Amino acid sequence: MAKERRLGRQTPTTAVVLPYSQTKGEEAVALYEQGGRTAMEWQKLLIYDIMAVDEEGLWVHTKFGISLPRRNGKTEVFLMREKIGLQLGEHILHTSHRTSTSHAAWERLCSELDHSHIEYKSIRAKGSESITLPSGGKIEFRTRSSKGGLGEGFDLLVIDEAQEYGDDEESALKYVVSDSQNPQTIFCGTPPTLTSSGTVFLKLRTQVLAGHTKNTGWAEWGVEFQTDPHNVDAWYETNPSMGVILNERKVEDEIGGDAVDFNVQRLGLWLRYNQKSAISEAEWKSLQCDALPKLRGKLYAGVKYGHDGKNVALSIAVKTADGRIFLECIDCRPVRAGRGWLVAFLAAADIGKVAVDGAGAQDLLADDMKDAGLKPPVLPTVKQIVTANAAFEQALAEKQICHMGQPSVVQAVSNCEKRAIGSNGGFGYRAIKDGVAIELLDSMILAYWQCAAAKPPRRQIISY
Repeated sequence: MAKERRLGRQTPTTAVVLPYSQTKGEEAVALYEQGGRTAMEWQKLLIYDIMAVDEEGLWVHTKFGISLPRRNGKTEVFLMREKIGLQLGEHILHTSHRTSTSHAAWERLCSELDHSHIEYKSIRAKGSESITLPSGGKIEFRTRSSKGGLGEGFDLLVIDEAQEYGDDEESALKYVVSDSQNPQTIFCGTPPTLTSSGTVFLKLRTQVLAGHTKNTGWAEWGVEFQTDPHNVDAWYETNPSMGVILNERKVEDEIGGDAVDFNVQRLGLWLRYNQKSAISEAEWKSLQCDALPKLRGKLYAGVKYGHDGKNVALSIAVKTADGRIFLECIDCRPVRAGRGWLVAFLAAADIGKVAVDGAGAQDLLADDMKDAGLKPPVLPTVKQIVTANAAFEQALAEKQICHMGQPSVVQAVSNCEKRAIGSNGGFGYRAIKDGVAIELLDSMILAYWQCAAAKPPRRQIISY
């Protein structure tokens, strides 16, 4: 019996896609396959998202970023988008960092049009090629510069080799689609290496994943932390074309003495050496108490199961006499240690409410609490998680919280970045350093949220 071929992961490891109900992606795939090629599943999914349209026929994503390890076939996504764009009569500007890359993209699109028997006219001038269709659609291929594109107008701007896209080039190019009634800009590249000159791609990713953009989509395949280059599962997780374009033997031959370079270029790792934490160590330590403040009222607990399913953290929040909220982490243990310690603490303490977050595990803890005769916990929705994180950030800025400076919490708080949650600009936190238990921070946020929302008990007044 033949061994079943193993394929790379077909869905992004990280994605931000705005809601949509209509797309021109199916038309793009059908037109692309007329040329004899077959789109891979991940390429279809990307083009569906890129070409999503709203009720007025406008692009849902006016900007879309794609981060992908090398040699996976990302140029085929460009090819699909540009081919259908020409048929739709769009004016397109395809830009690359190197002249050879720009010229190769022109040759590839000409070949695709030839195989599809589509009539066109082309101008071959290395570094400044163009293709025009009778429909009026036109595409120009340029090597990027700080002056290229000035004074011209296009409907679609394609930024190839986006990891090399610099601020000066963006300043010259980002306005070329402003006059279009339905503009779109697509960025595609690999994560920047230590020698990459571009800055725009990194900024775009940071803003999208933090939920700071409005009409932008993002899709990437990559590991979150530096990974052993010999980890075969990681190859398949981060390279969607494994088993088609790439195979294990090819990837194995790429492994050399530079593990960081392999992680960036083959495993899609975004280096965080120059990234700052969303919460600085100095900011957090400025809220530290010299001595335990005077507390009042009940405790409010937050339980967070980690996204990787390894650890669970328990924290408490309680109001202070001067109107602040005191936070402390009780413990963080492996999930396999069971839930008994959680229930034991919650049963022994004077707890007002408990919020528990963690898909699947939260229901099991809720059952255990019910069996122990405890009140049912709050199982927050995505909307409530977004609210809790926003409220916590505001409390940080207004210095409405305090703590005793637990070292493990300081490490988690000072090594975090924002990540997008939901589709309305909400955010959460994730670690930017391997080994940091971000669930410590998440559990404290849940506890703070419950404590801040709690209303003081109403005094019973009896009159005769």
